[in-house]
Amino acid sequence: MPISKIHARQVWDSRGNPTVEVDVTTEQGVFRAAVPSGASTGIHEAVELRDGDKTKYGGKGVHKAVANVNDLIAPALIKAALDIKDQAAIDDFLIKLDGTANKGKLGANAILGVSMAVAKAAAALKGVPLYQHFAELAGIQPPYILPCPCFNVINGGSHAGNALAFQEFMILPVGATDFNEAMQMGTETYHMLKKLINKKYGIDATNVGDEGGFAPNVSGAEESLEILTEAIKAAGYAGKVKIALDVASSEFYKDGKYDLDFKNPKSDPSKWLTGVELAALYTSFTEKYDIISIEDPFDQDDWEAWTHLTKTTAIQIVGDDLTVTNPARIETAIQKKACNGLLLKVNQIGTITESIKASQLAQSDGWGVMVSHRSGETEDTTIADLVVALGVGQIKTGAPCRSERVAKYNALIRIDDEIKSAGGTTRYAGNLGFSVGPTAAPLSKK
Repeated sequence: MPISKIHARQVWDSRGNPTVEVDVTTEQGVFRAAVPSGASTGIHEAVELRDGDKTKYGGKGVHKAVANVNDLIAPALIKAALDIKDQAAIDDFLIKLDGTANKGKLGANAILGVSMAVAKAAAALKGVPLYQHFAELAGIQPPYILPCPCFNVINGGSHAGNALAFQEFMILPVGATDFNEAMQMGTETYHMLKKLINKKYGIDATNVGDEGGFAPNVSGAEESLEILTEAIKAAGYAGKVKIALDVASSEFYKDGKYDLDFKNPKSDPSKWLTGVELAALYTSFTEKYDIISIEDPFDQDDWEAWTHLTKTTAIQIVGDDLTVTNPARIETAIQKKACNGLLLKVNQIGTITESIKASQLAQSDGWGVMVSHRSGETEDTTIADLVVALGVGQIKTGAPCRSERVAKYNALIRIDDEIKSAGGTTRYAGNLGFSVGPTAAPLSKK
C-alpha cells in the first residue's frame, strides 16, 4: 500500500524546545512520530538539524528540518513507491537521499521522523502491533521479553543546577518477578527517596529535573549513593533494587583529565583526575555500593581509559557518547574491548534499521543493550515497542514522574497486558540483560 502523503511540522519537546513531528498517510490512516532531542550530546552523533536563528527559539528552531521533509523527502519517497513493510529499503532510500555520512544535509531529526512514522504505517498495514513488526524486522521470535526499567532518580551534570558532576543515578528493580512488580519497586523507592531528600535537604530539593529525578544539593557522588542506598533499604528492596550511573564524563573532560568540580568556575586543576584515577574511584564505588552498570565513565575519545576499566571491572560498562548507536563506532569499541554495553538512542543514528543493526552488532559480542530516551522527550512511545521487539532487557526512560517519561512505562504495561490477554506469555528480564564484566549478558546473542 503506497504512501499518499508525508507532512512534517514543528512541535515542542518536554524541555520547551522545538522538535520535528511527521505524519505519514496511507489508506489505513495517519501515522505520527515525534523525534526526541538530547541535552548532553556526543560529538559523533548524527546531525540534529537546527535553524541557528538566534532571534527565534534561541537558535533551536527546526523549520529547516521540517522543510526538508515536506519539500525534499516527501515527494521523493512518495514517487519511489517503495513497499512500506520493507523498512530497510525505506531507510536506505532516506540515507542515500541525504548523501552524507552523518545525515548533515537533511538532518537526522528529519530522517528519523519519517523512518519511525513509516514503521507505524507498516505495522498497521500488516495488522500487527508495532513491537511485533519491529521484532519481525529484527528476526526475533516470541516469547517477548519485558525490560528492566532503569529509573533516573537523582540528577547532576548538565541536567541539574547542583554541584554534582555525575549526570544520573538510577535504580534498577532487577529482583522483580514481572514488569508490573518492577514498576511497583521503582515507584515505591522513588517516593521513599523523595521523603528522605525532603527531610535532609528541604522541600525545594524535591523539585524534579528534565527527566523527573531530584537534584538535591549533595556534595558529590558518594553522598548521592548513600541516600539512594538508604531509600532502597527503607522501601524494603535491599538486594532487589540495584544502582546504575550515567556519568556523562565528556561534559567535564578538560586537557586530558576529569574535573569533578567543573561547575565551579574556580575549580582547582591540581585536583583533576587522570583516567586511571577516575577508574579507581569507580571501582571503590562498585565495591561499596550495589552498582551493576556505569555509562560513559570516560570521554568519548579516551579509548585507553575505557579499555582499562572494562578489563578490570566486573560490571556493565555502557557506551553512549563513545558509541552513539553507530555500527562503525561499536565495531571499534568491540575491537578495543572498550565497553560491554550499548546505549541505544534512535536519534543518535537516525533510522530504525540502523538502530536494529547497532543492537544486533553489540549483542553479537555479548554486550548488554539499554534502549534509551533523551532528556528532551515527547509523548511518542516508539522506544517501548522497540525494546520489547529487540528483547534486550533494559530500558532507560527517566523517573516514574513526568508524563513524557511515564508514557513509555505505561506503553510497556499495555504491551505486556495485550500479549497476555491474547493468550501469549512474556518474560521479565530482571538482570539477564546486563553483562557482568567479561561475562556476556545472558540475553545477548553471543
